[in-house]
Amino acid sequence: MACRLGARIFFLFIFGQNILNKIMNKFFLLTFWLLIIGPSAYCQFPKVKMGVQSTGKPEVKLKLVARIQSFNQHTRNKFDFYDKTINSPKSALILEKTVDGKSIKKLYINNLEGGVTSVYDMNDSLKKIAEIKHSFTLSDSGFFKETDFPGYTFKKKKAHPNVFNGKPVEMCTSNNGKYLWVPYYRRDYDKRSTEPSAVALIDADSDKIIRVFPAAPLPKMIACSLDDKYIAVTNWGDNTVHLIDISSGDPNKFAYTAHFVVDHKINLKFSTTTDRDHNCGLCLRGTVFTPDSNYLFVGRMGGGGIAVFDVRAKKYLGTVFGTNNNVRHLVINGDYLFLSSNQDGNVEKTKWKDLLDFFLAEPPNSKINYKKWKRAFTGLGARTITVTEDGAYLFANANKESKISIVCTADMKTIGSVKADPFPVGMALDKSNKYLVVTAQGRDNKGGNSVMIYEITRQK
Repeated sequence: MACRLGARIFFLFIFGQNILNKIMNKFFLLTFWLLIIGPSAYCQFPKVKMGVQSTGKPEVKLKLVARIQSFNQHTRNKFDFYDKTINSPKSALILEKTVDGKSIKKLYINNLEGGVTSVYDMNDSLKKIAEIKHSFTLSDSGFFKETDFPGYTFKKKKAHPNVFNGKPVEMCTSNNGKYLWVPYYRRDYDKRSTEPSAVALIDADSDKIIRVFPAAPLPKMIACSLDDKYIAVTNWGDNTVHLIDISSGDPNKFAYTAHFVVDHKINLKFSTTTDRDHNCGLCLRGTVFTPDSNYLFVGRMGGGGIAVFDVRAKKYLGTVFGTNNNVRHLVINGDYLFLSSNQDGNVEKTKWKDLLDFFLAEPPNSKINYKKWKRAFTGLGARTITVTEDGAYLFANANKESKISIVCTADMKTIGSVKADPFPVGMALDKSNKYLVVTAQGRDNKGGNSVMIYEITRQK
């Protein structure tokens, strides 16, 4: 009996030791991760400190003076605001106008994965004033005057195709700042981005959705003509561009008026493993109307070149080449067209009228190369760009280097840069050119989830 009891005690001792060793091993591994691996992994995606300033020539300086983010609830700086709705912030827009004698200055942030547009009052210490949720139920059917979009079908026989969550991408305003337009990358149930998507029309006074238009697959970019007559919707994954007539000023009368195909439409029969963000044909992106509103330029991120459209004739005219091969964003400021080229990290500049005249003088359907470009390297992954009102300086996001570059446009020289939270992508400049807003979207669930506000100082 005593032998059996001793054996049992010995067994329990050995078994207990094994369990204790396993616990200690796990504790050691956890401690090793927290002390050694964890910090090094975090350091791969470091957040910038409040107050960080640009380096380079002193003629233009950037300083991080405020931030809205969702990665730190316990901040030490009163201007480092926590907001859980900041989730993959894709784009930023600053709306400034006067309503009934009151100055309005609102910051809109499109959160792609969050499905929300967050709205802040820039006249009141970035106080959050609204959340525009891009989620639709059966009770929202009144927003949809149309369901189908010409030339496209919903693949599954859905009883309620207008019940979905939208992924907001870019945005623009129209009708003197009365309306805000937000395209959806896709409807949440359309995993392959082959079915009609949608574009939301928002009353910018109430910050409420008032109408939703059907759209072709993967509409990313949207732009308004300066005469407030047309909205251009550019579809990243379909080689198409569409015009909406808004000249009436009545949102109930807004309607599609032209459908353009650039070279060819894509065959939308993809496998379940296809990455539609990369399998996108010409990957049409940057979109801008000429100042006279007569022509539309659209950048071809897949292969380079700028597609040209005659707005009055409602016709795709062809493509002018000679740009770098990865055109992402287009901006016109005064006499000049600026563009960013993502992969090689360059920005380019030319007179938009010279480019247009050169293109129109050539025979139709000819492949022509325009060569009058001036270039500046701003950092790998050149994404959104913006230009000061006087055209003197350009700011560019270098996504892969997590920085913002400053370019003097007179000689197209990069004169400085400032650190940014990982993977900056969106950008907006206020009218006074005092503040630059930059969104850091992140990548593969790493970095990002940050909206940075930089103060701009220029030497006098």
